Amino acid sequence: MRRLHGLLGVVALVGLWWLLAATVFAGDGAVPTPWAVLGGMAADGWGFYGPNVSATLTAALQGFLWGNGLAIGVAVLVLLVPRLEAVATQLAVISYCIPLLAIGPIILVVFGGEATVVFLAAISVFFTTLIGALLGLRSADRASLDLITVYGGGKLAKLRHVQIISALPSTFAGLKISAPSALLGAIIGEYLGSNDQGLGVSLMISQQQFQVPRTWGLALVAGLIAGLGYGVVALVARLVTPWSTGRAETGSAL
Repeated sequence: MRRLHGLLGVVALVGLWWLLAATVFAGDGAVPTPWAVLGGMAADGWGFYGPNVSATLTAALQGFLWGNGLAIGVAVLVLLVPRLEAVATQLAVISYCIPLLAIGPIILVVFGGEATVVFLAAISVFFTTLIGALLGLRSADRASLDLITVYGGGKLAKLRHVQIISALPSTFAGLKISAPSALLGAIIGEYLGSNDQGLGVSLMISQQQFQVPRTWGLALVAGLIAGLGYGVVALVARLVTPWSTGRAETGSAL
């Protein structure tokens, strides 16, 4: 039922887009019809979209892995060494609050090229995953932790047998949000001119050349990729944490 509602929402959105393009924005051409956008995408073909999508996805995936890996590592370190929590959370908040367009040129000057795109993708996902992982690690069942203590286990035993499992649902919740965020960070990095290929570069060029259907097509492709990334992580979460999915569905049914 939820999927049907989502499909109906997409159909309604496309219908509204088509209506506005054919009526309100028909004169200036700033909003092409969906058919015009699809026609432009077909004309550009895979020869245009393939290399650009591949370049952006590669950088976004690298940033996703680096940023999330660092966030999970910091969360585990904070759990083992609580004194580091204040410093870790402050750094996470700073990384979340700093505008990417402000820090991007600095990273471009220091590192240059592809590293800027990967860095911005990584910093875009760090805060969300760190908070999710920390909340999950701290949500471990107290009785289970006490049982590990009774049997002589220490912090590492508690982490391995109880806390990591408890942290999976919250961590995956952060990862689902991180997937589109990594793509956005990569596109912003490309927008700054740190790469010669990618969706961000193509968007900038198409805007400068007033290629309206191509601009909309690139934006549509970026949105589809972001949604696909979210869906892939959500699917992995359902497979890895079936108990969490079942509990959520039961709660919603009640």
